[in-house]
Amino acid sequence: DPGETSAEAAAREAFEEVALRLDPDHLEELFEVRTQAHGEPEGRQVHMRVFLARTGDEPVPSGEVGAVHWTTSADAGRCPPAGVDVLHRLVELGLI
Repeated sequence: DPGETSAEAAAREAFEEVALRLDPDHLEELFEVRTQAHGEPEGRQVHMRVFLARTGDEPVPSGEVGAVHWTTSADAGRCPPAGVDVLHRLVELGLI
């Protein structure tokens, strides 16, 4: 939203999509992903920042999301290009 920092946007989106209340000041930005958007015309890009958050709460579908599924790097074949990139980078960082 206008005027938000990336961390504030991530915290807002986490609440809107999976009902997690996160403090933007405690989010750690890990990396950015830029890649071709899946199913979109050539040249349309996905650009996102990926953050690390710690919480004792479990994500649950909320508003914009119908279901939550845990994935591992073994699920990369089921993901769009941006998801594959995220999974690979998380493996490289030893987070999954």
